Amino acid sequence: MEIEDDTMAVETIREFRAEARFQRVSPQKARLVLDLIKGLGVEQALTTAAFTKKRIAPVIHKLLTSAVDNAKYLAGEKGLDLDVDNLYVKQALANEGPRMKRIRPAPMGRAFRYQRRLTHIILSVAERNGGAGLVTKVEEPKIAKASKGKSVAAKVEAKAKTAAAPKKKAAKKA
Repeated sequence: MEIEDDTMAVETIREFRAEARFQRVSPQKARLVLDLIKGLGVEQALTTAAFTKKRIAPVIHKLLTSAVDNAKYLAGEKGLDLDVDNLYVKQALANEGPRMKRIRPAPMGRAFRYQRRLTHIILSVAERNGGAGLVTKVEEPKIAKASKGKSVAAKVEAKAKTAAAPKKKAAKKA
């Protein structure tokens, strides 16, 4: 999908999503697993979800496979060129759903109220731009001139030399 302007054209990245609504787990517990897979490649995220020992992990695994299947299906329907090996988890959200109010018996004939929380889980996968996200190039900062004419690199070298030089022991007074 391209948005064309008079000056430039911007290409948006296609996202494919899947939702699991009204899951019987609190959003806080679901976020523990979602934070593990956020930003990972789909294959690595699937293995992470498969071997995570949380009750919600199989649901997230199933949801992730559903998102990948949605990507395959829509790519076939719309004739998009999609590399499934290049997909990654772009967004992983656990939003609050409705709360179920429950009552628990308490001492002396009283009753305590508590709430069972429900979660809406949203996963979206997208394709990485030509492997640009896999390897990042780190630019070295430019060395600024410090005071008294010495550069920062020269100060670091001088500090390293003094640390490497053996220290003189103080003479004992008799």
